[in-house]
Amino acid sequence: MSNLETAPPEVACVNEPGHRVPPGPAPTGELITPRAVPLGGPRAMPVRRTLPQRARSLIGAWCFADHYGPDDVSATGGMRVPGHPHTGLQTVSWLFRGEVEHRDTTGAHALVRPGELNVMTAGRGIAHSEFSTPDTSVLHGAQLWLALPDAHRFRAPAFEHYVPPSRVDGDGVRVLLFLGSLAGESSPVRTFSPLLGAEVTVPAGRAVEFPVERGFEHGVLVDTGRVTVAGVVAGPGELVYQPLGADRITLRAEEGAEAARVLLLGGAPLEERIVMWWNFVGRDHEEIATYREWWQSQRAGQGEAEEAGGERRFGPFPEAWGRTGTLPAPELPNARLRPRG
Repeated sequence: MSNLETAPPEVACVNEPGHRVPPGPAPTGELITPRAVPLGGPRAMPVRRTLPQRARSLIGAWCFADHYGPDDVSATGGMRVPGHPHTGLQTVSWLFRGEVEHRDTTGAHALVRPGELNVMTAGRGIAHSEFSTPDTSVLHGAQLWLALPDAHRFRAPAFEHYVPPSRVDGDGVRVLLFLGSLAGESSPVRTFSPLLGAEVTVPAGRAVEFPVERGFEHGVLVDTGRVTVAGVVAGPGELVYQPLGADRITLRAEEGAEAARVLLLGGAPLEERIVMWWNFVGRDHEEIATYREWWQSQRAGQGEAEEAGGERRFGPFPEAWGRTGTLPAPELPNARLRPRG
């Protein structure tokens, strides 16, 4: 999904090199509350954004987290995101309810459905569109981004679809592992840094404990119910950050009628500085300005990018975009985009 803000803030995501796993007991958690962001025009689709924020830009390579719904599509208009570009990242689309049609410039045309993973690798440049389907009455899900490390950020764009098996234990805890490894299971989906991504549902009043990598940071994004993680209680739309050093993570659902459903995200610190603006991830102001110029040029039907092997940088536009159009890039801010710290 695009970041549709017309004046997107500069986000300098910094994980300084040289992170070390601290000795001693596991650190306590940090609560990250979302900020509300309207996506679109007069009937804006509201999302709750927990990453990035000034207090916390990255969890491993996870650099963007929007949580939305359940939304009545008749009131919000649903998801209507025309063709738009990405660079230097992977998009991770995950639905709890509803259905979204995806098209991109690799030629992929797929549906995003609940419990099924769509991963789009932007690499050197890709463009895609996302529209909720006509049969969707309620839309509910999360859109996540992963920053690609420097060694892989100019790779060829790609698209992958995966349906993870559902695992339910004797206490009724359900796990859908979509990236990385957890509880003896592994996902075949390719990532480019050490990562974890899973949907976990814990019945009310129950708890589950998972062994995890001590060299990972973790984030627990709550979808339903209330859950205690690392000494912190969080409700829907909130995220609990657990720093490096924990060798296990415990999810305890609050007593009550509603189960706690969360997205468990984790990864080794990226240890690279990235600048994220609009839908681009780069390393400095000049890169971002160049990506914007290439996109605007391609939309206008002008020129071709030098590094795209004779093709336009973001790939050939699908025929359907003749009807739905593409999004113009916002104006760059007056100040230079720069990493902080």
